Amino acid sequence: MPEEGPAVSKDTQIPTNLRLLLIIEEVARRGVAVKPTELVEAMGLPKPTIHRLLQTAESEGFLQRDLDGRSYGLGPRLRGLAVNVMSSEHLRTARLTILKGLADEVGETCNLATPDREGMTYLDRVETSWPLRIQLPIGTQVPFHCTASGKMYLSTLRASTLNGFLTAQPLEAQTEKTITSADKLRDELRKTRTRGYSTDDEEFMIGMTAVAVPILDQQQRLLATLSVHAPVQRHGLEELLGFLDPLKDAAAKLASLHGHVTD
Repeated sequence: MPEEGPAVSKDTQIPTNLRLLLIIEEVARRGVAVKPTELVEAMGLPKPTIHRLLQTAESEGFLQRDLDGRSYGLGPRLRGLAVNVMSSEHLRTARLTILKGLADEVGETCNLATPDREGMTYLDRVETSWPLRIQLPIGTQVPFHCTASGKMYLSTLRASTLNGFLTAQPLEAQTEKTITSADKLRDELRKTRTRGYSTDDEEFMIGMTAVAVPILDQQQRLLATLSVHAPVQRHGLEELLGFLDPLKDAAAKLASLHGHVTD
């Protein structure tokens, strides 16, 4: 269950120009799709007002309907706003310093990815100095079901949301090793939750392996993923797993960096 936010008395008069911002803030704070009735209770505003403001936020792309057609989650403009905040110059400089330190230690390309509606998007990366490298530039979007970063994200979803994803469309095979069975992917995600890391053993691209760990916010929700990938000519999956300790250390530093920014 999400933590309780600051209570708003039904007698409190929220300024008109602040109401939509507070609703968007409440949806973002909860981290899950929210029903209008929940917002009525949390905000202390009349039901017609809540519905009108939600319609405005939806039409402008700040919020969007969830799969059930009744709840509202983050829309593309709000997700874009979050990425822009994370990409602010001073924060990105500090983040790249951590990523570069990790890349120097493991000797392979390290990536920071955030979930979007259709897949994981690379927000930052530091390339290996090896001539042989996998080119996945910043802004590249990769599938959820067959990448280390995507499987880490899927492992954090509520059962109902995950089921919605798994039943929405077939899991497309990217390589002969891609998991295309919903039941097998569920098993893989259970393992991911238990062990705290995810893997990609040539499931997205033949000749590439990857390992990812989560970067969590102050409420222990997934903020982003940190991963390392390499050509199999240099590192098979078992060898990449040897980098888990420095990966987790760097993820903790990145989470702390985010926490200081949001305090």
